[in-house]
Amino acid sequence: MNIGEIKVFAGSSGKAFADKMCRYLGVEVGKSETLTFSEGNTFVRIGETVRDKDVYLVQSIGLKPNDEFVEILFWVDAFKRASANTVTVILPYFSYAKGDKKDEPRVSIRARVCAESIELAGADRVVAMDLHSHQIQGFFKKPVDHLFALPVLCETIARMQLSDLVIVSPDAGFAKQARKYADYLGAPLAIGDKTRTDHNERAEILELIGHVEGKTALIIDDFSISGGTLIELSKLLVQRGATRVLACLSHLVLNEAAVRKIEDSPIELILSTDSVDNPHLVHSNKFKLVSVAPLFGEAISRIHNRESVSPLFERVPDKVIRSTFE
Repeated sequence: MNIGEIKVFAGSSGKAFADKMCRYLGVEVGKSETLTFSEGNTFVRIGETVRDKDVYLVQSIGLKPNDEFVEILFWVDAFKRASANTVTVILPYFSYAKGDKKDEPRVSIRARVCAESIELAGADRVVAMDLHSHQIQGFFKKPVDHLFALPVLCETIARMQLSDLVIVSPDAGFAKQARKYADYLGAPLAIGDKTRTDHNERAEILELIGHVEGKTALIIDDFSISGGTLIELSKLLVQRGATRVLACLSHLVLNEAAVRKIEDSPIELILSTDSVDNPHLVHSNKFKLVSVAPLFGEAISRIHNRESVSPLFERVPDKVIRSTFE
């Protein structure tokens, strides 16, 4: 396979991520532009030929989910109308994955609507990371490669050499995934008992199951918007005798107010990935980001070479780790 045949393009929220991916792949980001008119309309234009090419579009659905989602549809349509051979949508973060079920009357299953729309626009494949629930892959009829931030984040945590580590899941629903972190790092697991009564992004931590006294507590979760769960759980962990409280998230979609609250919380550090280009984190020293762009770059290379992507689910190759920490 000639790696130069890979055509990687970036949507408006995927430019920085696509640049890092392309550095790993040794290719240039495709020429394109996105315009937003004064009334809010989005216009996209491809700046080079893609006829008979396999195209990879990088775009997170993150801080502006409605605009970013609609932009994906326009890009896919543009590539198909320009006679691209295949179009693979790279979704480092899929915000509407939270809407994965109909758990009350008269509501939409938003993730399913988004999945069907992306496919109807013409996407041939989707590559995403740490979807809110695994069953979202079943909302797509086309292939979905579901990557995990766990190997990259755990390698980063291991390099931090945290003593007396205990992994903390914010609730029972995330305990299975948190257990994978605990097993990888050889640490015990504690679980929070969380309840949420509405869609106001506030959760109440009722109890903590497990021993954290005298330990470094590392909260594991997939994403945070308001930071409420992290902050409440961190306070409870301190009350139960934890000497240090850190957190590890796959995606950071915190707004400016949430960042300020975390600055004033017992949380010492939040480790996450660069799946969302979040400007609110720039001036805070409580956040450490590690890039998963090399992981996605390796996945694209394997897809393009018709090789298996599944080995990346558990442990990433040394060359990806080296590129991540360069």
